[in-house]
Amino acid sequence: MPKLPSRRNKATSAASNNSTSVANSANEDISQQIDPGSATITVTAVEVPELTEQEQSDRLHLERKVERAVFEAGKALMELRVRRLYRSTHSTFEEYCSLAMLTAASDRNVSKLSKFKGKVG
Repeated sequence: MPKLPSRRNKATSAASNNSTSVANSANEDISQQIDPGSATITVTAVEVPELTEQEQSDRLHLERKVERAVFEAGKALMELRVRRLYRSTHSTFEEYCSLAMLTAASDRNVSKLSKFKGKVG
């Protein structure tokens, strides 16, 4: 899919020296303009360093782990549904997969992972 052109004006380093005008334009009330949709927004550019080869490798490795985990979770959910293993606690699979159940599982996983945070190097 082709990248659409940006309509935002990016601030240059020279423009960023005038922080007062940038702050004032950020607080400007555009509701009084004739066409608020055509308002100019000033964005301060931030230089982000490129990933090193090691970081690119790490990112790819971690993304693959996430993809495998999502795939395995999907397989497990499918088996839970097909075998109706949710029936002891929920009347429907949809109820079983409700946001509350998924949130509780996420909270448990985050809690477990946070215990190991200091051990991972």
